[in-house]
Amino acid sequence: MEKLVIFDSLTGNTKMLADKIYNFYKQKGESIKIIDVKKEDEEEIIKLVNKTDIIFAGSWTDKGDCSDRMKSIYEKILNKKIFVFATCGFGGDKTYYSKLLERVKKHIDKSNQIIGSFYCQGKMPNSTKERYISLIKANPEDKNLKVSLENFENALKHPNNNDLIELEKQLIKSVDIN
Repeated sequence: MEKLVIFDSLTGNTKMLADKIYNFYKQKGESIKIIDVKKEDEEEIIKLVNKTDIIFAGSWTDKGDCSDRMKSIYEKILNKKIFVFATCGFGGDKTYYSKLLERVKKHIDKSNQIIGSFYCQGKMPNSTKERYISLIKANPEDKNLKVSLENFENALKHPNNNDLIELEKQLIKSVDIN
């Protein structure tokens, strides 16, 4: 059964998950390819998708949704089994991850079967921290900004080994039984 990992990574977090998926199946001796959507023409990606049984599609989170590049690719995938994965700066809450997945599902044609998903927190660019610090200086009483800065610091530790172990568990649970 042919497998394909396609991903869009902004800071390397989603690439880390994509590499984990690729290596997990490669070590099992399975046929799998991996594509960074920034390095390949979209038409070529869709040609590969059409030759593949299971698609692992991953993105960084952009304003509560997948990247624009992944939206475009999701909209062109038809009649496939898809495992969705993503990283986001805010995290740790399964309810939040479920909301993010629901937004992504809106871009996926109904002819596809979503066989599983995995979301985890990922580190954000340093410019985000600088913005939070600047906003805190201007609004020292704003507790939400302080929480955002704390979240930024926590996100620096992700994806971590525990996240990768959880991803592998989801692969086994979702993909290996289908």
